[in-house]
Amino acid sequence: MIIVHYLENSRAHRILWLLEELGVPYDINVYRRGADMRAPASLKAVHPLGKSPVIEDGGKVIAESGAIMEYLIDSYGGQELRPPAGTDERLRYTYFLHYAEGSAMPLLVMKLVFAKLPSQVPLLLRPIAALIAKGAGSKFLDPQLKDHVAFWESELGRDGYFAGASFTAADIAMSFPIEAGMSRFGEQATALPGIRSFLAAIRARPAYRRALTRGGAYDYAET
Repeated sequence: MIIVHYLENSRAHRILWLLEELGVPYDINVYRRGADMRAPASLKAVHPLGKSPVIEDGGKVIAESGAIMEYLIDSYGGQELRPPAGTDERLRYTYFLHYAEGSAMPLLVMKLVFAKLPSQVPLLLRPIAALIAKGAGSKFLDPQLKDHVAFWESELGRDGYFAGASFTAADIAMSFPIEAGMSRFGEQATALPGIRSFLAAIRARPAYRRALTRGGAYDYAET
């Protein structure tokens, strides 16, 4: 039986969703965030970095969302969630499977870190920290994030999903950056028709909804 080490309010939701799409049985060990929003130290007993998601399967411990997704599809017959090799759709699939964590999420994490920065320093330094956070957001992070949101909208405008006209695991990978991004950009982003339609499509999938039921709390604003 696969064990998913699931940190509440995190991108680990995508692993539960993929397992539900595959119809593979699994158990969940749920971990609660501390007051600092970090994962508990007990996760380090599973993997040295103490991060989620992590899965255990047949004595193997596998971390990193993209690596877990590729392992599950390779191991449990999810070929319908991956376009055929050698196609343009497969190239897009591979790109977005890695882009989600390699390009999109670092900016979103930095956005969250700078948003929390003023409250994490001594009281006398908070006005300065707030100015630093505001400057980093307006001059560095927000312009890049707007480029990424425009990129998402353009790609989704082609045929509705990230790797062609059919739903794939690349869409699962991209779900968290988009949901997190939308929670931080608000109406400005959700007004975009391609993104709005994509979110409606993925949230209507029975497997997505079952994953929410199994995993519990899932706040897009956290990472």
